[in-house]
Formats: sequence, structure tokens, C-alpha cells
Amino acid sequence: MALRESGRQWLSVFSKPAVRPTSLAPNTNGQRRWATTRSHFKDLESNSSFNTPPASADVIKGYNPIARSAARKGQLPRSGYQYRSPKHYRGPLHPHQPPPKSDPASREFIPGPFTYPRLEQTYHSTIAHDILAMEYVHFPPGQASPDHTQRLRRWEGDSPYFANRSPRMPRGGRRLKLVKRPTTFRTIPKVERVTVHSFVPAAADDSAFLHVAGMAIQAITGVRVESHQSKRSVSQWGLRAGKYVAVTADITGEDMYDFISKTVHMVLPKIKDWKGISVVSGDHSGNVSFGLKPEAVAFYPEIEVNYDMYPAKMIPGCHITIHTSATTDKQARNLLSAIGMPYEGTLKRYT
Repeated sequence: MALRESGRQWLSVFSKPAVRPTSLAPNTNGQRRWATTRSHFKDLESNSSFNTPPASADVIKGYNPIARSAARKGQLPRSGYQYRSPKHYRGPLHPHQPPPKSDPASREFIPGPFTYPRLEQTYHSTIAHDILAMEYVHFPPGQASPDHTQRLRRWEGDSPYFANRSPRMPRGGRRLKLVKRPTTFRTIPKVERVTVHSFVPAAADDSAFLHVAGMAIQAITGVRVESHQSKRSVSQWGLRAGKYVAVTADITGEDMYDFISKTVHMVLPKIKDWKGISVVSGDHSGNVSFGLKPEAVAFYPEIEVNYDMYPAKMIPGCHITIHTSATTDKQARNLLSAIGMPYEGTLKRYT
């Protein structure tokens, strides 16, 4: 019975509705005052800044900030120490070093990027992962790295002329190839810049050819071109030393990806007899070049839309060089094939 009565008492306590005051009256002790009381409304302003009438015409005409500043006896206090990075780089030992470009305090700071071009977004989301999965070679912890062969040849023999002599260059050329580095998530090949070069021999006699070539290259790349002079005279090509006969444009950033995308999807499919880049093309350092005839350059949308603005016989051809961070032709070929560059031919001994 005692348990039943205690249970009923607890049930009656929880079943009662919560008692709330119907009105909030100010505290009689004067220690606290609620925001909804009528006495608090007396502290609020009845007027608003929107209801304030505008200044009179005499006040507006009499306002002269320059005269007011000149009449001031003392200068205003400064807002504090303002750091400004040095304008020039004076060497690694100078006490004042310019901050990196990524620092907002740098003079060369550019905010962004806020959006990526479509081709760059495809590279970061798809192409980079595919290349890493295809070329990755795992070295377990503690495994010794493979020994690299001697790149420079030593002088062998008993001749006294061989002592303390610098090593010889490799066979077959006077240029050292880049060392092939293992592909990791830090060394995935990517496109660094694109160079568009146009050689116009006819500009030696008529400068109009050079102007048209500069306008065409600048239109398709979106970058201001740089003119080049011939260093020596070549009678077979009709060149004379000191004449401007070529223009070059270096493309980086978003303009680079836009140019590659236009070339792959809008220009190359329109060329009927062009089979693709030669499979053995490359300089053994990750750079690939190919050429386009004047008829192919006219397929770019910037020239095709305004074709009447360019003289038909003055539109130049061009050489396009794609510079990548790859160290071998194979890595560059895999990267450009994933982007969409067509290749022609079969590999036999070139791998």
C-alpha cells in the first residue's frame, strides 16, 4: 500500500501543468529588470536615423575637407606599424627578405584560384590518379635504392694526360638526359607551360607578314607575343642578320589549359590528313613538339570567326612545344595521351 501511495504522489507531481506567470512584473528588490517591462521602454530612442532630415544646402557647400585638414594644428595619429615587403631581392644574406607569392603581404600576391578550367579539373580528379596507378613502383621501407649507372665516362688508360681530367660526355651526344625519378604522389607529371613559335621568313622583305603573324598568335593564345631577330644571314632561306622574322608566345596558368583544350577538341579533329604526333617525338626530357600548317591555324575559333580580318596568304603556321615536368618521353606521352593528344606510329625500340 505504501508503494502504491508513493507512486500516485509522484504521478500527481509530474502530471501537473507547469505554472508560468502571466505577466512579467519588475523585481521589487531592484536587482534585476526584465527586457519586456514597460519601464525599460523609456530608455529606447523614439527617433531613427532614417527619419533625420538631410543637411541644408549651406552646410553642404561649406564643407571643405582640404581646408579643414590645413586648419588642423597637429597631424592625425598613425594607425600603427604597417609592414611593406622589400621591392627588390638583394640576395640570401640580406636581413630583409621578400615573402613568398602565396603570402598576402607580398607585392606579387594574387588571390585564388577560385575556379579551375575544365581540363585542369579533369587532370586533378582523374588523369593524375590514373598516371600514378600506372607508373607507381613501391619500394618497401628499408629497401636499398637501385644503383644508378655512371653517366659520365672516365678516362681509362695509363697516359699521363688522363690524370685529373674531367669525365667525358656520354656516347651519342653532348647532352645529359634527365635522371628518371620514381613516380610518387609528389612527382606526378603535369603540364608546366606551352610555347607557340611562328617563323616567318617573308618578314625579312615585308614587315606586314610579321604583324599578321603576331596578331594571329596573340589572338589564339591570349598572350602578348615577343619578336625575334635573325642572328645570322642564311641565303637559302632569304634571311639577313638583324631582321625580325619570328614571334613567340609563352602560355601558363589558365590560358595554357584553355589553349590545349581548344587545340585538342576544336582544331586537331578538323585536320583531315594529320594522323597525330609522332610516337618518337620528344627531347628525352619530357617536352613534346609538333607543327601546324597555316590551314590548321585558321581553324582556331578566334581566327575562324574573324577570318576576313586576316589576309588569307599571310596567316602563318606555328610550332607548339608542350613543356611538362616529366623526365622521360614515355611519361610525357602518357600524360598527353590522357589529355587527348593523338599519337601516330608504333613503338619498337623507343620506350
